[in-house]
Amino acid sequence: MSNISIIGTGNMARTIGARAIAGGNTVEVMGRDQSKAADLAKALGDGATTAEWGTAPAGDIVIVALLYSGVLPAIAQYGDALAGKVIVDISNPFNSTFDGLAHREVTSIAQEVAKVAPAGASVVKAFNTVFRHVLEKGRPDVFLAGDNAQAKASVEAFVESLGLRPLDVGGLKMAHWLEGAGVVTVGLANHGVGNLDFALSITELTV
Repeated sequence: MSNISIIGTGNMARTIGARAIAGGNTVEVMGRDQSKAADLAKALGDGATTAEWGTAPAGDIVIVALLYSGVLPAIAQYGDALAGKVIVDISNPFNSTFDGLAHREVTSIAQEVAKVAPAGASVVKAFNTVFRHVLEKGRPDVFLAGDNAQAKASVEAFVESLGLRPLDVGGLKMAHWLEGAGVVTVGLANHGVGNLDFALSITELTV
């Protein structure tokens, strides 16, 4: 099992934390509001702990469960405290109308994180194509991207501990397209599917 630190106290932090605990992982919660972090850790139970914002996370895998606008400032603030960690970016940089990405260049929040992360840290994009309640109640595929094979393997093992299937889409440059897939899920929710009770998945033919 994995040692996980979660930066953030919102709905995705709560959902990933709950599944992580259920999967036998250790969970540490870090929030700007210490009381919210403490409340979340108490709600998660089973030994979930808290730590002060900006200090070195105890977990080998650090899940950044923040809105996209807060991801880079948080990484910059943590700085060298993230050295040697596997940083998992789950954010979706939607534009104001939720039909495109907020950044215009062929980049991603995960790639920008990699630029400012300390030496020895590895960045993996994951979980961004899954709606929160589907992650809570379902068994969706979890797509991930990253440049470091060992880091991806550790995230894949963590995803498997949640009872979910990890699917590697390639190097970190593919994070741009995973963020685009996040836009696609919103488009499907608003049009072709008409609700939020689904997730993108892979169907394999059997011979």
